[in-house]
This record gives sequence, C-alpha cells and structure tokens, in this order.
Amino acid sequence: MAAIGAAAWAVRDVPAALGRLPDGARADRVHRSPQFRAGAFRNPVTTRIALPGTGRGILRELLFGNQPRRPSGPVPVLAPETVEPASAPPGELNVLWYGHASALIEIEGRRVLLDPVWSDRCSPSARLGPRRLHPVPVPLDRLPRLDAVLISHDHYDHLDMPTVRALRDTQSAPFLVPLGVGAHLERWGVPPERIVELDWGERTTVAGLDVVATPARHFSGRGLARDQTLWGSWVIAGRSRRVFCSGDSGYFEGYAEIGAEYGPFDVTLIQIGAYASAWPNIHMYPEEAVTAHLDLRGGLFVPVHWGTFNLAPHAWAEPVDRLCREADRRGVRLAVPRPGERVVVDHPLPVDGWWRSLG
Repeated sequence: MAAIGAAAWAVRDVPAALGRLPDGARADRVHRSPQFRAGAFRNPVTTRIALPGTGRGILRELLFGNQPRRPSGPVPVLAPETVEPASAPPGELNVLWYGHASALIEIEGRRVLLDPVWSDRCSPSARLGPRRLHPVPVPLDRLPRLDAVLISHDHYDHLDMPTVRALRDTQSAPFLVPLGVGAHLERWGVPPERIVELDWGERTTVAGLDVVATPARHFSGRGLARDQTLWGSWVIAGRSRRVFCSGDSGYFEGYAEIGAEYGPFDVTLIQIGAYASAWPNIHMYPEEAVTAHLDLRGGLFVPVHWGTFNLAPHAWAEPVDRLCREADRRGVRLAVPRPGERVVVDHPLPVDGWWRSLG
C-alpha cells in the first residue's frame, strides 16, 4: 500500500500538467493555419522525428554511457540584481541566462522573459524526470516587472506549469505563444486576455516592441498527441535593437530567410545542446548553430539549451566546447555566461571557459 501511495503522490500533478488540446475558436485558428496539414502541424522542410530517449542504442547510452553527463562540482550561479527600478539604460541591450532555454532580454528599457522553467524537474511530475544540474539564479517572485513572456513550444523543458501559474499571479505581462499553446495556459488559469497566439509570420506589439513569430524545425506535444500545437522561434525588435531566439530547432535554410527579412540581429540566442544521431532533424549540433547564426546575420552569439538538464547522451559541457571551437574557426563573437550572469551585448566579457574545470 505504501508503494501505491508513493506512486500516486509522484503523479498527482500529471493530469493538469498535460495541459489541454486546442478547442473552439482556438482550434479553428489552428485548422486554418498554412502550417496545419492532414491533421497536424508540419515543419517547413521534410523532417524525420524520433523522440529523444527512443531507440535501443540511444537508450543504452542514456542509461549506461560513460560520458561525464553531470558537472563534477557546483555550477557557479550568480544572483542578478532584481530590485526595482533596476532597468537597463534606454539604448542598452542585455541578456541574462538563467539556465537551459530560460533567459531575460533587457531591450530598450523593456524586459522579455523567454521559455521560463523554474521547476526542479522538466517533467509532468515533480518527483520524476530530468532534474536540474544547478539552482535557478533568482526566485520567480524576485524577478523584475516583465513586459512579455515568450514561449517557443509546449515541451516540458520550455513550458512549465508551476512556473506559468506563478507568473500568472506575480506578473501582469502577456504570454506570447505559438498557435494552440494558449489552450495549456488557459487550463492553468491564465486569463484569456493575457494570451496572444501567433502563427509563423504574424506579429504583435508589446510595450513598444515588435515581436514576430518565425519558423523552426521541431515538433510538439505533452502527451500522446503530437503536433497539435505549433512550435517556433522569435524576433524581438525595438526601435534600433534586434534579438533572435531560436527555441528548439534542427538546422534548415529558413534561417537565411529570417535573417534577410528581419536581420541583422544584435544578438542571437540559439539552441546548442540535447542532440544525438537518432534525432538529427529536431535539435542543432553546435556547428550547425554557428551556421544558423551566420545565416541570421547575427552579431553576438549567446548559446542556450545546455548545461542545466540532462536530456541527451553527450557530455554535459560538450555542446559549449564544440561551439567555442567552431566559433573561433569561423570568426563568430561569443558570450558564454554563467547562470544568472548579465551579458551587456555591446561590451561582452571574454569567454573564460568557466565550465572546463567541472568537466
């Protein structure tokens, strides 16, 4: 009986965390999207999708591989200044990386939070699933006032129910999400007037910023139903500064099109981790991320989606080591902050290899 009780405790939040599929007017918008064909959202190019963790070889590597998949010591975490009104000067552009894909963009005096995941695990259960490798640099209730929260897609390492509920209660900013993702937020109590759903190529204005949903090469789903909500990347543009955020994506030629239409970008935040040979089309290798940055006409490259959750069979710091080698070879400017460290885009600190002593 004790074992049954423990199992029930471990999964008690799972039904709510699964979210909800689009229905009503939201489903009507989904079905009208050019990206929705034959009952599901589709990528801009043919994409082979194998779920991470599937396949005998990958599963064996995940469970028994000898790569150093955890740091050997504590990851250095910085606590950023969060006391109001600590906003950046009007012309300054900053990036604070909180870990994995979660980051704060300070652009022309506005603040945009990306893919916030504050839970200890990226999972529908608080007791099961990948656990973070370092603490979150700042509690959610110590975040400054936000102007927008952007979600790239509905996977658990990018869309976290407890974090969304906390931001619902502690902030007043709207949530900008790809088509269909708003159904999850509504189930979790986010007021409909705070949810803005966008298809690729659609834009909205928030606090004077122009925000555009742009394509990515990935997939979606929080349960058995796949690709019923859209995934994407984001362009955030002020009067003179521009930021690109990749979300999760395999490499595709659409990056050059995004760069031509919306670039150049002062800074790009691009996924570099959680790759494997079994799913080459849905996450970029670090070398491909450098190519994407160049396609986008990016200035400074800040890598994300690495170092926080153990989601692939590679060593925990391998993505950033490979990135540094490729960026040096191709003359790309990098900033690799510690979690919580503010990157001033116009004056980034040199890359100091802080992670290498933890390999």
